[in-house]
Amino acid sequence: MRAAYFRRVGLPLEVRSVDDPAPGSGEVVLKIHRCGICGSDLHMTDGHAPHFTLPENSTLGHEFAGEVVAVGKDVERLKVGDPVTALPFTGCGRCATCLAGKPNFCADFKGAAAGFAEYAVVAERVTTKLPKTLSMEDGALIEPMAVGLHGVALGQLTPGARVLVIGAGPVGLAAIFWARRVGAGRIVATASSRRRESLARHMGADAFVVPEAGQDLAALAADALEGPPDVVFECAGQKDLIAQAIHCVKPQGDVVVLGFCTVPDQFVPAAAVWKEIRIQFAVTYSLQEFTHVANVFDAGYVEPRMMITDRVSLDALPDAFEALRTRSTQCKVMVNPWLS
Repeated sequence: MRAAYFRRVGLPLEVRSVDDPAPGSGEVVLKIHRCGICGSDLHMTDGHAPHFTLPENSTLGHEFAGEVVAVGKDVERLKVGDPVTALPFTGCGRCATCLAGKPNFCADFKGAAAGFAEYAVVAERVTTKLPKTLSMEDGALIEPMAVGLHGVALGQLTPGARVLVIGAGPVGLAAIFWARRVGAGRIVATASSRRRESLARHMGADAFVVPEAGQDLAALAADALEGPPDVVFECAGQKDLIAQAIHCVKPQGDVVVLGFCTVPDQFVPAAAVWKEIRIQFAVTYSLQEFTHVANVFDAGYVEPRMMITDRVSLDALPDAFEALRTRSTQCKVMVNPWLS
């Protein structure tokens, strides 16, 4: 089979021919049909944060969906032909966190991101079978949508809450979508440009603000929301945005940090203390949240499909990957390993 590998910082991904994978006990082999390119893929290969940089010659691609083509011993739920997506990590499968569907917190956590390939092996216990109404592209959207769902769940939104979402990339758009689904009152999105305003509104935002030089985001947001936000979701992962979120949120409000900032950052704790706010950091998702996303798509709430702006082949992936390192009109680029 063919698969894309991260060689080292400064070099583009390389597509290599490697042996076809075989399933072990409790595992299945997927024929990958779609895999999305994520911003964290870019962060983990740019070298700006050595602690988060992938080892050389690593596979990557964690937003994938595919078809089961082989099953290993002790596989119980899945059969050849089943369409599935899967968590891109595993745990021991036996501890309390694994049994609760949260292997990301297992002491034996292992990454399993290998979706930029024709085939991949995954553990059956971290898979979600796709409903018949979902396409493979829908399946590959489940992972980024689960990131937003997890953050909104941690934000503890109440019906009618005023919400500010900082960042209009896929994670920010997912946060908007779920905030609307759980009954937020008004939702305002903000970003550094208006490139994704229409997408943000399509996902459920009521307003979109872009502060000009010297303008105060807190004032702009409060004006658009008819009051300061009850909850602020930081979804851009850039330096100084946690401080910005603290500045914007109402007293005794909530700040949820979904952005994946990999450089040192700082804020003044007294600014948060004085407001008595709660700051919640969020990472990944549970298997139950994966399944919930699939069920919501199955119910017809498929607005996130609009996030997909391009589709590329495995051969075109290295160039498409590097192109996303600069400001782009793309939102979610899907890799189809079988596209010629």
